[in-house]
Amino acid sequence: MGDRLQLLRNTDLRGRLGIIVSVGAILAVAFLLYSLVARTSYTTMLTGLDPAETGKVTAALDQHGIAYKLENNGTALAVDSSKTAEARVALAQAGLPGRSQPGFELLDKQKLGASDFQQRVAYQRALEGEIARALEQIDGVSSAQVQLTLPQDRLFVDNRQKPTAAVVISGNVGGLDPQAVRGMARLVAASVEGLNPNDVTITDSSGQLLWPQAGGDGAGEASKQAAEARYDQELETRLNALLTRTIGPGKGQVQVSSDLDVDHTTQEKLIYARQGTPLRRTVEQEQLQGGGGAGGVAGTGGNIPTFAQQGVGAGAGSNYRRRNEQTDFGVSKTVERRRVAPGTIRRQSVALVLDTSVPPASVRALQQAVAAAAGIDPKRGDQLTVSRVRFAPAQAPAGSPIGDALGYLKWLALGLAALAFLFFVVRQLRRREQEQLADPVWLREITAPRRLAELEAMRPEEQPTSVMPAVAAGPVQQREPVGASGGYESSAHRTDVERLADEQPDRLAQQVRAWMRES
Repeated sequence: MGDRLQLLRNTDLRGRLGIIVSVGAILAVAFLLYSLVARTSYTTMLTGLDPAETGKVTAALDQHGIAYKLENNGTALAVDSSKTAEARVALAQAGLPGRSQPGFELLDKQKLGASDFQQRVAYQRALEGEIARALEQIDGVSSAQVQLTLPQDRLFVDNRQKPTAAVVISGNVGGLDPQAVRGMARLVAASVEGLNPNDVTITDSSGQLLWPQAGGDGAGEASKQAAEARYDQELETRLNALLTRTIGPGKGQVQVSSDLDVDHTTQEKLIYARQGTPLRRTVEQEQLQGGGGAGGVAGTGGNIPTFAQQGVGAGAGSNYRRRNEQTDFGVSKTVERRRVAPGTIRRQSVALVLDTSVPPASVRALQQAVAAAAGIDPKRGDQLTVSRVRFAPAQAPAGSPIGDALGYLKWLALGLAALAFLFFVVRQLRRREQEQLADPVWLREITAPRRLAELEAMRPEEQPTSVMPAVAAGPVQQREPVGASGGYESSAHRTDVERLADEQPDRLAQQVRAWMRES
């Protein structure tokens, strides 16, 4: 530290100013780089905030030291991207943001002597709040508003009315699956006694009807256009991702057009087995044997003498046999009843457009890969068309002129600061090279002669003879005075000091330390 201060003292005014300017430039560049690196990036965490609760939310974040930024006139909140999880935990601990509809905690505030009507209304409001909280737990639903119509119980069942429910949801409604909307309707129906899912009406914040679906069957399936659009989008996303990984971004595009069967069909099929199973077997067997001359043929012919001998000869040695076998087979049959889910692909067409920069040798391989990934079936009538055209160059998004100017000014200031720093450093180094350093004070004290009276007046520990005695070796050189001051030539002094440093360096160092302590 002492050497640096001594160097600073020996520097002239211009050198000191150069050093100060250089240090300032270094600090400015370091601060600029730090500000660019440490700039906070924000992520939108809450949307649709009630302005009445914005102060509570910001106070909770300030208590935990989390940076935030209000957007959309105070209805949206963005927090530091690195502290998003901490912000959610902090707001959850504070119970923020507050629910638009209270839940069963309303029943804890019942007053003594409340009428039956007040209790019924309080229960209905609490039930609506609990259903709204349950719906807000679904992905894509940021807030929900529930209104129930609960008729009073009546004595006769025929006069009893059905309960109904109306639900308004907001958030990413376009990303909700039809089955999710159906699940919300069943959730509301299961929360209210006697409520049918078809009596639940669900709309979004724009007033679009989500439930029940058109057709009145309450099945909750998407329409033909919505189903085809969803299928086309999903298939295009997969195929475009495949092209991006293989040939790079901006060199290929896929477009899909499909024809889906979204009708509900029920199939009943009766199947008989090819081979029957024997259930019962019946065998009938009959046998008759006769002797010679036992009698003639019965009737008138046997009593006429003319024919007597012929009848006797014909009945001799008869043998009659009959066998009948019958088997009853049981044939197994299968009755199959199937309900075919909608979404069967009737036909699809895929268009593959490639840039001319794609090598022709890779087009065939890409065509086969896309056909396999899309499930092209020529028997079904599917088509795959491949084209090679020159793509238009991608245009960079137009930025704000002020933002572009500030960006250029930042880099310009950074470059000027770096050039100024190098200029002052180089100039100072060149000046230091041209300067001739003066002899240090301690060196002049070593080589300067002292009078005998001064040496006798010194304390014993300050006398140089006690630390550095005279050199015994070699003859003592007589120095001639130069001028009226009585000094000696600097070259002779340096020679003596160098010889003394070579022969007794320890004692020389001890003497120098003693003089430095005195100064």
